[in-house]
Amino acid sequence: MSIATPLRRSRPSWAGWWFVGPFMLVFALVLIAPLLYAIYLSLFRDSLIGGTHFVGLENYATAIVDPKFWDATGRVVLFLVVQVPIMLVLALVAALALDSARLRFVPFYRLSIFLPYAVPGVVAVMIWGYMYGDQFGLVADLNRWLGDIVPSPLSSTWILPAIGNIVTWEFVGYNMLIFFSALQAVPQELYEAAEIDGAGALRTVFSIKLPAIRGAIVVATIFSIIGSFQLFNEPAVLQKIAPNSISSYFTPNMYAFNLSFAGSQFNYAAAIAIISGVITMIIAFFAQSLGSKEQK
Repeated sequence: MSIATPLRRSRPSWAGWWFVGPFMLVFALVLIAPLLYAIYLSLFRDSLIGGTHFVGLENYATAIVDPKFWDATGRVVLFLVVQVPIMLVLALVAALALDSARLRFVPFYRLSIFLPYAVPGVVAVMIWGYMYGDQFGLVADLNRWLGDIVPSPLSSTWILPAIGNIVTWEFVGYNMLIFFSALQAVPQELYEAAEIDGAGALRTVFSIKLPAIRGAIVVATIFSIIGSFQLFNEPAVLQKIAPNSISSYFTPNMYAFNLSFAGSQFNYAAAIAIISGVITMIIAFFAQSLGSKEQK
């Protein structure tokens, strides 16, 4: 009769932490710590008499009724609703064209479309800002040739579409690469089955390719939503040449930046940033939920 040996309790292995530890440390230093510090700052207020003192949620209450903040947020939401679909559709069409077997020199076109994303954002805005100028550059030349029929992109009426054009030019290639990579991962058996069933090119696109890359479309949409609420470089650079069209609160990020570095209202700027981040999270969450429901 054998005697059962007691099971030895295995010791926890900490080897995995040697791999994830450096990432977790950097993550905590560059994301968690600044976020906690911003929340901490938003709970205080610096006054001329008495110095910095705790005010709780008063900064948030002030931001909720701040017309400048909501004006900036509404402008960004309008930008998001109009610019993001146009950009993603253009990127999707480009990816589908590159994925088709009918297009030659695919590496050349792929690099050409992606190249604007490699241009630094400030440089891209300066290039387009020069072309937008109604006293110099491309728009000025067109008006001299055609007789002042081209509206000024730097006017208050057209400044938001002008910024949308710059952002679209910058990020179509980035999103195209996401879609193209997802298309390359679609199993060839699906295309062979569609060909056997007699499906044409459009039917293959709508019945196989688009459903297969729906996850990539959701990811690109979420990234674009976050990027829209982070809009800063383009209006900040264009403000130098179009100060009457771009205010100090043109976007929530610009508003928080100017409150901090021009108005020394660091605490209120932190509250603005936190609220803007929460709004971004809510909209991105709904976009992700909508995409997940469509995938089921």
